[in-house]
Amino acid sequence: MCGIAGAAWTADAVPLSPATLEQMISAIAHRGPDDSGTYFSSKGRPATGDLENDGLPHSPSGPTAALGFRRLSIIDLSTGHQPLANENESVWIVFNGEIYNYRELRNDLEARGHRFRTNSDTECIVHLYEDLGPDCVQRLRGMFAFAIWDDRRKRLFLARDRVGKKPLVYRLDRGQLTFASELKSLLLVPDAPRTLNRRAVDSYLCYQYVPHPDCILEGFHKLPPAHIAVFEDGQLEVRRYWRPPYEPETNCPASSDKSSFSAAQWRQELRRTLTEAVRLRMRSDVPLGSFLSGGIDSTIITGLMQQQSDRPVHTFSIGFPIKEFDERSYAREAAKHLGTEHHELVVEPNAFEILPKLIWHYDEPFADSSAIPTMYLSEMTRKHVTVALSGDGGDELFAGYTRYLAVKLASRFDRLPGPIKRLFTANLSQRLPSGAGHRSLLRRGKRFLAALGERPEQRYLRWVGIFEESLRHELYQPEFAEELGNFDAGDFLTQAYAECPNRDFITRTTCADVLTYLPCDILTKVDIASMAYSLECRSPFLDQEVMELAARMPIEMKLRGNQGKRILLDTFADLLPPSIQRRRKMGFGVPLANWFRGELQPFLRDVLFDSRTLARGLFQPVAVQRLFDEHIQAKNDHSHRLWALLCLELWQRMFLDSAEPLASCPASL
Repeated sequence: MCGIAGAAWTADAVPLSPATLEQMISAIAHRGPDDSGTYFSSKGRPATGDLENDGLPHSPSGPTAALGFRRLSIIDLSTGHQPLANENESVWIVFNGEIYNYRELRNDLEARGHRFRTNSDTECIVHLYEDLGPDCVQRLRGMFAFAIWDDRRKRLFLARDRVGKKPLVYRLDRGQLTFASELKSLLLVPDAPRTLNRRAVDSYLCYQYVPHPDCILEGFHKLPPAHIAVFEDGQLEVRRYWRPPYEPETNCPASSDKSSFSAAQWRQELRRTLTEAVRLRMRSDVPLGSFLSGGIDSTIITGLMQQQSDRPVHTFSIGFPIKEFDERSYAREAAKHLGTEHHELVVEPNAFEILPKLIWHYDEPFADSSAIPTMYLSEMTRKHVTVALSGDGGDELFAGYTRYLAVKLASRFDRLPGPIKRLFTANLSQRLPSGAGHRSLLRRGKRFLAALGERPEQRYLRWVGIFEESLRHELYQPEFAEELGNFDAGDFLTQAYAECPNRDFITRTTCADVLTYLPCDILTKVDIASMAYSLECRSPFLDQEVMELAARMPIEMKLRGNQGKRILLDTFADLLPPSIQRRRKMGFGVPLANWFRGELQPFLRDVLFDSRTLARGLFQPVAVQRLFDEHIQAKNDHSHRLWALLCLELWQRMFLDSAEPLASCPASL
């Protein structure tokens, strides 16, 4: 796992200097503490007397490129240095990720005459590109973000994996395309603008993250999952290369016709496919372990690891002093059942200590508070291993979230006559008091009833959103609202629904989550938190073959009665202790509501109502005051909304207010 950065530019564009490239890769040294390297194409390499008054190397003619790399050594520890080239050094690559089928690819490539100088998975990509060009991504089974400079064609080729496990951001400006694993690297390029993207702010408050392809800053973009980008002749083309096959007509071939599968055949195929995905992800030249929360997903992945290991697997979990947020007893039970070597840690989260790390590492405002325990878990795990497998993706692929039950109930409600619908939505929802806790059944019931009268896609957006549309527009200053114009943050979710128009609505909802919430929230959270401590995380559920199998699976195999993940429970019962099969799902979170009514209350007040905050002209103070007062007085739980506002303001102070972008994590805010 690594960090990458670089650029390509046309003859009349400003080139990237070696000093700037070094700064860019130094800013992401946490992604690769073991090694570093740079490459400049021959025309872009500085030579004696080739410096003009600005001190930058200028190209005599033609496009040029620069590639930078920071390495976390996982495979081929001795010869895996990057940037890496093909035999005649006409194709160069910097690569972040792991290609799990690299041994199989290598055998095929060697049979076709390619000569290898390393034992790394990276070199397979170079030779595949030589044979297939941009279509090389179709053969890659893994997680990846990479950049290839093709010196023969004067082409920069960027690619990102199918579901978005590895990040890649870029900026195109006057003939210069810069790219990096993290936004902070791009901000170190001279004259990089730092202008707030107001539409991204609206999306952030809607979803608690900034959706791709947007960034929080104007002019910067995220390469979306399953997309490639080609920069050639000064033109940038971005296109998609894969879709999860939720729809029969998608161009992703099935390994066999599964339309008439029996329940037993689905279980057999799932066991085979997921076991293979785990086996491939156990390829490593460094110590390897597993996150184990004691939930269904992490227990299954750990169990499959243990079955394929000749020694106890190292497993890791953390707990909190508050019972509602402590899963350690389940993790211990799973570890005992599976025979792992278990490590656990009780943490008392220190918001003042963790906040500077969160704000700096995440680059953009990111309001999923479970990033806090994810960072603590990553820090603890890295003390023992370099690679950890996780259960990420199980909820989205196999209908594990409790909100899918709400979708199921609401679908039945949609078939009721209009007068009965209005009775439920208007009368009952208004009479119910608001629950004081974010997870309270009363609060969930009120939200469920309040949204029943809306069309299904809009209803789901209200359930998963932080600030629904009406609350956002109550919050905004008139000038801010006017700047947004007709922008609709909800389009990101509704467009994802449109990818799967012909399945039942629960399956369509899981598809929408796979395309939105999974890459933008879950995978972003885990990638940033783990790489902050130079830990590589691997997700067997997100193997492309597992994802394609799950996409084709009928909803009845996943959600039966009030039980989600039914096929996981049936298929892997031997790995799951009975208590874990029966347990309620517990979120991986922190007690925000208590913090904001307790030790963090003064800090929250000072930040949200500081003159610097109010002068930004984004939010109406009276609306923020109402949220604050209602939460402090326990009239409503606005903790996640207040956390979103706090993270946004702290991000602006760190990334917008300073004269120079921060190249390293500050010790305090």
